[in-house]
Amino acid sequence: MRLGSVEAGGTKFVVGIGDDCGNIIKRESFPTTDPITTANKVIDFFLSENVDAIGVGSFGPIDLDLNSKTYGYITTTPKQGWDYFDLIGHLKEKINVPIGFDTDVNTAVLGELTFGSAVGLDSALYLTIGTGVGGGAIVEGKLLHGLLHPEMGHMKLIVRPDDSYKGKCPFHNSCFEGLASGPAIEERWGIKGKDIPADHPAWDLEAYYIAQAVANYILVLSPKKIILGGGVMHQKQLFPIIHKYVLEFLNGYIQKEEITEDKIKEYIVYPQLGDNAGLVGGLALAKQQIK
Repeated sequence: MRLGSVEAGGTKFVVGIGDDCGNIIKRESFPTTDPITTANKVIDFFLSENVDAIGVGSFGPIDLDLNSKTYGYITTTPKQGWDYFDLIGHLKEKINVPIGFDTDVNTAVLGELTFGSAVGLDSALYLTIGTGVGGGAIVEGKLLHGLLHPEMGHMKLIVRPDDSYKGKCPFHNSCFEGLASGPAIEERWGIKGKDIPADHPAWDLEAYYIAQAVANYILVLSPKKIILGGGVMHQKQLFPIIHKYVLEFLNGYIQKEEITEDKIKEYIVYPQLGDNAGLVGGLALAKQQIK
């Protein structure tokens, strides 16, 4: 089985070819410019490839309702020029294979559950913390959609008393994304996250906010595995601090072996697929279209 995958990001698009075992055979990437030019580059890539199906994981918000007139659209995005662009419709005009469509984070969690750190489970949560913050979830074997789709990065958080930063989000200020995204780190501290030393107090504060959100997701979704990806999570020193704060926030309320000091490092993890989670997840999404 030869499958195609598209990781449609606000900064760049990554396209790839792989198999039904999650192996990437070929990949290309290009900057996200205007919608037509960018979508046409996706089409050009796949016209020269013989694939059975394609999975597209996209930045959003997007319309996932199959009965909606705007199914397959990127809708109310702040990305200039992309609002209400019919991405899937445009691709289907030239590519005559089944095309699956979901959020970038749902596609990533599908990749981790099918081929990565959550294999064998029927439930998992994937959070990406980078330029923005988003979350995707599989609950009882199904990708979580609902009224629109989860926007986990916009959960309001309690600001730590020693943090005077107002928040980066133009909609909610001190939501998860507003307090913990890469741009929030840079604006608060006046330096890009990648240039902040590992022992800087910025990372304790960052872990505090990530852990607060994670504890809330545990209480609401009860996932069997939590995967933390995105550019900020390249700072691997965050993980033990997050583990510590999650235990403090839950305060013994969840009596499960996974939520213990000995086991939590196996429960809240970095993506096994690394930065390929979205692209590999697209292969899994494509495989579902054939089934």
